[in-house]
Amino acid sequence: MAPMFTFLLRLIFLLFSIFLNYGCSFDIDVSKTRVWGPGLHPETIVLPARYFFIHPVDKNNVSLEQSPGDVFKVKILGKSSTGQLVNGRASIQVLDRKDGSFIVRYKLHDSVRDLEIHIQYNDRHVAGSPFQTQGVSFAEECDCPKNKLTEWLEDMECPMYDQINQDLKPFRRVMFSKLYPVFIERFNQPESMSLCNYILKDNKIFRRCFGKHVGFKMFIDAILLSLARKTCLPDMEIFFNLGDWPLSPSAGRPLLPLFSWCGSDDTVDIHLPTYDITESSLQCMGRVMLDMLSVQTSVDRPWDDREPKAFWRGRDSRRERLRLVELSRKHPELLNASLTNFFFYRSEEEIYGPKEKHVSFFKFFDYKYQINVDGTVAAYRFPYLLGGGSMVIKQDSKYHEHFYGLVKPWQHYVPVKHDLSDLIERIRWAHDNDVEAKKIAQAGQKFAQENLMPKDIFCYHGRLLQEWTKRLVDPVEVRPEMEMVPQPSDSAKCNCERSTVQVNTLKEEL
Repeated sequence: MAPMFTFLLRLIFLLFSIFLNYGCSFDIDVSKTRVWGPGLHPETIVLPARYFFIHPVDKNNVSLEQSPGDVFKVKILGKSSTGQLVNGRASIQVLDRKDGSFIVRYKLHDSVRDLEIHIQYNDRHVAGSPFQTQGVSFAEECDCPKNKLTEWLEDMECPMYDQINQDLKPFRRVMFSKLYPVFIERFNQPESMSLCNYILKDNKIFRRCFGKHVGFKMFIDAILLSLARKTCLPDMEIFFNLGDWPLSPSAGRPLLPLFSWCGSDDTVDIHLPTYDITESSLQCMGRVMLDMLSVQTSVDRPWDDREPKAFWRGRDSRRERLRLVELSRKHPELLNASLTNFFFYRSEEEIYGPKEKHVSFFKFFDYKYQINVDGTVAAYRFPYLLGGGSMVIKQDSKYHEHFYGLVKPWQHYVPVKHDLSDLIERIRWAHDNDVEAKKIAQAGQKFAQENLMPKDIFCYHGRLLQEWTKRLVDPVEVRPEMEMVPQPSDSAKCNCERSTVQVNTLKEEL
């Protein structure tokens, strides 16, 4: 009976706490509640899924710090061809971040004229609702480039990035008339390397790929096509590395400007946001479940309810990952780490196995501390670990992604030596310093919210292409052996007329 009695006491305490905190909290001050984000400007900021944020404020002008529940209703309206205001064809999700704030994301299925965003609480409009726009808000699929890249970057309010300046510093003048044969000689090794040569000409995309395994070209195709539907890209030529490992050594001569998803201390590869975070930004509210919006809202436990242990799951792509399993067996009270697949060290499966079943990524955050250890290169899960609100313990590494220069040890994450020799010490520190560990977790999550959202990923690609074209010396011409990468067939169905009078794509729905 004791466990049942304890459960009932906890339940009563929880209900009493909710009553104390929110017995009056549903009396939200709709005029002071904050609403902000790029999704409030859909006519200028086109994203696969638009999004904005709501943070309710109570009558005492205090921002809520815990979820008030499902209290906000959002509608997307637009004008039909006859000028009537009707429901726009949009999928809408109101996502609870469980810290008092909400993410609203929506996907337009048609272009909408004079779009209005209605946000209501108890049938009262919140903040500046209804938020009204003038002109046409295009769906992501519409091939309707609005203006030049420089103007698009201004509309998106894209910042400058130090990492781009650093990456491009060795390449002040790029002459592909001289470098092209060097690229082919060095990288055309079908059994060990895969890359694609792209040319952008008159806002059309052409490519030729080299290598045996070039399936990952679909990620480059997708982001370039998406950008070309939104803005008129300048003519340019680029070589993209389709593999994980950076390939252009800093000691090589001549230095070759190769775009890659991962960089390192001993290469000069030019960083792109990884295919993983780019794909999740393109397919937000689409075929992916894990993205930088969902990871903030699908976590069930607040910090105080998470288990005070470190957690890790993954495959055996690095020796240090086997070391994690050893440490977990020695210190099960501090670390829960297991391998989910064996490939690189199959001969040692009897030692470090058996392999565990895959765990939903969202369940990782039942634990207060997350471990980020390299795989073949940098572990591309780092952005999502930051976004989930647990404290990240990150391995020192020579590999890095496009944003690593902005995250700081002991501010956004806790560093651990490459050989993991101080990992248990770090976990114990976090366990004994819960307030500081929580601050680091919150700072890491705030960093992800401000730097790794879908808009940020589009901005980084756009700004990189803008700066890259300034280095090109030769005229850009399509090579005869290249193939054109077509826009999706649906993109041609959109009416790109931007007049506030002649848009007929909105279906009349009540």
